[in-house]
Amino acid sequence: MLDGMSRDEMRAADADRQSVADKLRAALDEGRLDLHEYDERLQQAYAAKTYGQLDGLLTDLPVPPRAAAPVVRHEHVTAQWLMSLWSSWSSAVAITTAIWLVSSIAAQELLYFWPIWVAGPWGAILLWQTVTGLAVGEPRKLAEAREQKELAKQSKREGKALAAEHDEIPPAVREQMTLEQAVPEQMAPEQAVPEQMMPEKAGPDAGQASGRTTD
Repeated sequence: MLDGMSRDEMRAADADRQSVADKLRAALDEGRLDLHEYDERLQQAYAAKTYGQLDGLLTDLPVPPRAAAPVVRHEHVTAQWLMSLWSSWSSAVAITTAIWLVSSIAAQELLYFWPIWVAGPWGAILLWQTVTGLAVGEPRKLAEAREQKELAKQSKREGKALAAEHDEIPPAVREQMTLEQAVPEQMAPEQAVPEQMMPEKAGPDAGQASGRTTD
């Protein structure tokens, strides 16, 4: 911080103005500001030069609670992983067993339990996948992958919301921001007037010359 200068006097950046605009939009969505107040404060936010001008737009609005860091939840992830791994096997065994049971009832005798050839080999493979998956922490990895996917979707939605809000900036304010960010061109030094274009100075010599010409 510069010596002798308070924070309110320091120049604000575009990111600071955008942050205030986001808070104003949240206040509008919550019903704390009406549309006219929001539009007026939004224009003032994008035209603000210092932190003091930006802070003055939020003095009558409550401070939003800080968002907690995303926590990867691992409750019941092992049970969910096991269910997803064994669900197809359970459905197939149930269907084949039902078919065998109906066939046995129709034949009025117990037929050979052929569903064992569906449940046995497939179940052995799944059992091996279950043991190895639990050993390497596969349920936790699955939960973290799902969490990352949800965070990516949330970031994408927030990006679209910011883009939509940028489109809502009044054209006058946007033009003013563009002019403020433009670097003014340096003025070129004045060029000297050629001596041929300068008027002759009147003096005694000029008068004598004039007299000789008249003679």
